[in-house]
Amino acid sequence: TLTIPRLPELVDIQSRNYTVWPFSMSAEDTDLLSTLEQRRALLAAPGQQELLRDIRRGIEKESLRMDAGGLLARTPHPAAFGSALCHPSITTDFSEALLEFITPVSESITDTLEELERIHRFAARSIGDELLWNASMPCHLPAADDIPVAQYGSSHSATMKTRYRLGLGHRYGRKMQTIAGIHYNFSLPPALWAVLNDGNADKDTITDGYFGLIRNFRRYSWLLIYLFGAAPAVSSCFVNGQSHALTKTGEHTLYGPYATSLRMGDLGYQSNAQKNLNICYNHLDYYIDTLRGAITTSHSDYERFPGDEQLSSGLLQIENEFYSPIRPKRVTASGEIPLGALRRGGVEYIEVRCLDVNPLLPLGIDAQQIRFLDAFLLFCLCADSPLCDDDANSSIADNLSKVVNRGREPGLMLCDTEGQARSLSDWGDALLDDIAQFAEILDAAHGESRYIESCATQRAKLRNPVLTPSAQIVDAILNRDGGYHPFALRLSQQHSKTLRDAPLLPSEIHRFADLREDSMEQQAEMEASNQGGFDDYLTRFYEQYQTL
Repeated sequence: TLTIPRLPELVDIQSRNYTVWPFSMSAEDTDLLSTLEQRRALLAAPGQQELLRDIRRGIEKESLRMDAGGLLARTPHPAAFGSALCHPSITTDFSEALLEFITPVSESITDTLEELERIHRFAARSIGDELLWNASMPCHLPAADDIPVAQYGSSHSATMKTRYRLGLGHRYGRKMQTIAGIHYNFSLPPALWAVLNDGNADKDTITDGYFGLIRNFRRYSWLLIYLFGAAPAVSSCFVNGQSHALTKTGEHTLYGPYATSLRMGDLGYQSNAQKNLNICYNHLDYYIDTLRGAITTSHSDYERFPGDEQLSSGLLQIENEFYSPIRPKRVTASGEIPLGALRRGGVEYIEVRCLDVNPLLPLGIDAQQIRFLDAFLLFCLCADSPLCDDDANSSIADNLSKVVNRGREPGLMLCDTEGQARSLSDWGDALLDDIAQFAEILDAAHGESRYIESCATQRAKLRNPVLTPSAQIVDAILNRDGGYHPFALRLSQQHSKTLRDAPLLPSEIHRFADLREDSMEQQAEMEASNQGGFDDYLTRFYEQYQTL
């Protein structure tokens, strides 16, 4: 341990985070500690444990509804859930059949997962003979036109949500929109930002810190895809003639022998129109300007679609259409655009979007994965995060593509942050050395050893790819179930039974009933308060982009 004397403060300009540290060193001593080491020391200092226990998280988890035979359900959003527009815990994404379960913000991993399980149990018991498909790549699908687009009512907000989804269907195909994922929301308490920034926790400091985290997340997210990717295969009905390099097994299954997450590749949330869209994460102003430009600039390919079946002909209709593994976020006020919220208040939290639903787990995610995510995100926050240029962005995209399609390939080489060829296993081991030190800090804060145990589990996957979820899924498909669909159907049926068999307390049943009624009342109030026509509403919405 290096003891640093308390001398005059030092402004660390070189890190580009404009951070003020509560100590100073000579120029010679500065070389001894990196930005990573300085911030790690601050977090590990006595007195920070309570703040580390105040890290906040939330989960948004998607699941398709299917019939008993594994075909996409084409029934309306179940009445037992209430309003998909206003319910705080159960809504839909693209399709009426694509449920989205949302947990409230919590400082407790246990509380977060217990609430997610309660929502699952209630949903599983409320959909009659239908079941929850617990995997990222979809169940058997009907013809694209028969995939029902989500409906939210007659309010202007509801009309906007449905029209946006109709636009997505035209642009990318409805089948692509049936892919499910898990979004992990993560934030630090303001007091912890103050620790890292010599008492400064204003919105600009916090925003710059989150953007540094985002840049590092993009550099290293390939590691998460390797460790937790759980979508190496898909039913052939999803591909529907689209070109691919997958291997066929049986009549209806396509898979990548070394693939990790087809959801994150060309078959998933990708768009040829977006491939040349370079959104800048170097600063909030640049992020807003580049994303606003994509929203306000018409794209010729989209001008041919019916005007009442998309919000606009812009390259992006709204911010959410930009498919990114991570997003800076802030809760919006009523009617406010997301970029407007960021301009107003800065970044409030980040949303990790590259997580597959793991069909091997009843909820698609577990506490061990969450603990690793927390340590990984703290590492991304604290490590030096240089600004990105086109070359860096190209390298990031290339690394991600390799791991998505060939992550378990022996000897796979990536391009590290120094521009040098480096094996996935060697680079991953080095990253885990750093991540594990943040796991130790979190363990000390919580009085346990489960964070470092999670790191040990992930390191074992690096050394033995057979332990990864993607490898286990491919093995089950080839050697037990005879295909992707029977594999995922078997586990979905098993998980659904477990969820239905677990009793809900009377208080929980009453709570979901109250949420249903409250959501329906809110929807009715919104529909009654419509003012003017929808086109005027939409015009006012888009005018906000001109005043950012």
